[in-house]
Amino acid sequence: MTITPSNQLWLYDTTLRDGTQREGLSVSIEDKLRIAHKLDDLGIPFIEGGWPGANPKDVQFFWELQENPLKQAEVVPFCSTRRPHTKAADEPMLQAILAAGTRWVTIFGKSWDLHVTAGLKTSLEENLAMIGDTIEYLRSQGRRVIYDAEHWFDGYKQNPDYALQTLKAAMTAGAEWLVLCDTNGGTLPHEVSQIVKDVSCQLSVVSCQEKTLSQSPTLRLRSGQVTNHQLPIPQIGIHTHNDSEMAVANALAAVMAGAKMVQGTINGYGERCGNANLCSLIPNLQLKLGYSCIGEHQLNQLTEASRFVSEVVNLAPDEHAPFVGRSAFAHKGGIHVSAVERNPLTYEHIQPELVGNQRRIVISEQSGLSNVLAKARTLGIELDKDHPQARQILQRMKDLESQGYQFEAAEASFALLMYEVLGLRQQFFEVQGFQVHCDLVEVKETTNSLATVKVAVNGKNILEAAEGNGPVAALDAALRKALVNFYPQIADFELTDYKVRILNGNTGTSAKTRALVESGNGQQRWTTIGVSSNILEASYQAVVAGLEYGLLLHFQAEKALKVET
Repeated sequence: MTITPSNQLWLYDTTLRDGTQREGLSVSIEDKLRIAHKLDDLGIPFIEGGWPGANPKDVQFFWELQENPLKQAEVVPFCSTRRPHTKAADEPMLQAILAAGTRWVTIFGKSWDLHVTAGLKTSLEENLAMIGDTIEYLRSQGRRVIYDAEHWFDGYKQNPDYALQTLKAAMTAGAEWLVLCDTNGGTLPHEVSQIVKDVSCQLSVVSCQEKTLSQSPTLRLRSGQVTNHQLPIPQIGIHTHNDSEMAVANALAAVMAGAKMVQGTINGYGERCGNANLCSLIPNLQLKLGYSCIGEHQLNQLTEASRFVSEVVNLAPDEHAPFVGRSAFAHKGGIHVSAVERNPLTYEHIQPELVGNQRRIVISEQSGLSNVLAKARTLGIELDKDHPQARQILQRMKDLESQGYQFEAAEASFALLMYEVLGLRQQFFEVQGFQVHCDLVEVKETTNSLATVKVAVNGKNILEAAEGNGPVAALDAALRKALVNFYPQIADFELTDYKVRILNGNTGTSAKTRALVESGNGQQRWTTIGVSSNILEASYQAVVAGLEYGLLLHFQAEKALKVET
């Protein structure tokens, strides 16, 4: 695609500040650095790193990036305007912003008169002075300024004249971007569209006036300073929150109304209901509306980047997220699978590979033979519909699901089932038995468990024991301890999620239990299943299958690498 001024957009990621305000999300300096470099590789032009004046962790983050800078992205510190009735040059928090050593700075100020009088407890005139003085000072120190107009849409709807005055103050002082923020997340797309058009129209008049003034030999700024440089004509940006489930739609509406910068976070992380999700915005803007955001080779890294950030912040990925979720291109119904196999356009709005995702065929009791054949192809196995083993796989799957198994939630277990029916299942180890002992001490809040396992590997019998804070954790630890000397890669495996469901609760304590175990190796996640009237037996089945499938993935990747080289 040819990049022209009309279709070029600038992405501004605020995962490292806004995203970390999500409840339950916390990151270390090392985490922030890893995410910043991943975003840099993804081609994000602006990465907001935090507020150095308010958080010692953010001070160190910017120091670290001075030693190990990003490849192409501009890292940006974030800060408020100066306090009322002070001078920007005397404001300690602005000194911390300057010490970050960046070329760009983002300053936020109040747009809503309610926040000025009730929040800041100052006059409307003083708020304008705070905006102008802060930006002028930063400009005098050689910084380029992005101005975030906080609560812009609420402020504009309540007092449009004053809200516009705040933008004009930022513009006159030298801000290069004016970002309109829907901070409360309550604005609807048709309102965003109209307001962005209104603002663009109003500012174009001011820009013409500023251009006329700049043609004189000198331009006198509001503070009395004199410069021979023409003030930049700012462009409009958009920053939306998701409190009304409209963050992505509002950002798209703003862009179509003329905004050139889009702010958001990876996976939509953010306070309350989150921010605009860049993982949805980027493909919508680039693939559907024709805007240029990142390179095509970077776009197909989007899914991997989404999952990387999820792993670093220790939050389970949203499996049903548009574009990047595991279920975004998953097909379950037999008729759907048959159609998508013939022509993906029948049930897919884009090619999943464009965003680094892949089509998945979900296996369940609703599946037909087409699901089994398609699933086999994803494993590199070509089966004909008339092949007797294809129908054996389908019948075996349906028999097990009638007993309580659910393979659509445990695709790794279905892959093992398929390999077993085809005679291709490799036996890495054999568990010959296990015991679990639990100590319940009333004065303690936790229950200590001890698991003993007997495993045969390559003709050798291994007996190991390990402790855990519960029977499943102890069993998992004992199995790993027994196997890691034979398969060192197991040290990289981790049990990331464990779920138990009672299938027939009316039978009381003898009810059948379904256990789902999600495992990962830092790059991939997979889920395995076990079903039994004994909860430990069900958990054991799922844990063992998880280790087996992880080893299968490792050796398949190793084999593929040898073929390539």
